[in-house]
Amino acid sequence: MSRPVFTAHTPDTAPAAARQVMAGVHRKQGYLPTAVAQMAESPELLKGFLAALATFESTDLDPVAREVVVFTVATRNECHLCVAMHTAMLTRQGVAPELIDALRAGAELPEPRLEALRRFTLAVLDHRGAVPDDELDAFLAAGWQPRHALDVVFGVGTYTISTFANRLIAAPIDPPLAAYA
Repeated sequence: MSRPVFTAHTPDTAPAAARQVMAGVHRKQGYLPTAVAQMAESPELLKGFLAALATFESTDLDPVAREVVVFTVATRNECHLCVAMHTAMLTRQGVAPELIDALRAGAELPEPRLEALRRFTLAVLDHRGAVPDDELDAFLAAGWQPRHALDVVFGVGTYTISTFANRLIAAPIDPPLAAYA
């Protein structure tokens, strides 16, 4: 349930600075997610998250690797909306159900390289960036590059914004995502 203090804005009630962003999300997704309508209360938050998201999507991490980072943050931060949304995305992309199930459960991933990425993401979260040498070494030994370590930090930051905002506003799962909750 949404919190009454956070209005689910429409294009007519949203702050002017959020209206164009809301329209863009609606065009891209085919509907206006309630979380976006609620985040529109702070156009800066909404625009900042979407800009960070677009930049994260342009990192050197491939789409599945980015989703490993996203799911790791979402499950750690208990963002039910993010888990549902990203389950839907991976399902549409034809990702193996075993991988999706493991990501949703926060369990060991079936592919060692992706598991190293998941563990490194957890280390970034657990150590607030001060990842111990042995954990960084294990990440690099799995075939990742130093650049990827920084891309993970960027993903953690991007999805910390999203997961924290979604939890604060008690963002509901919209009907198009209900099957993935």
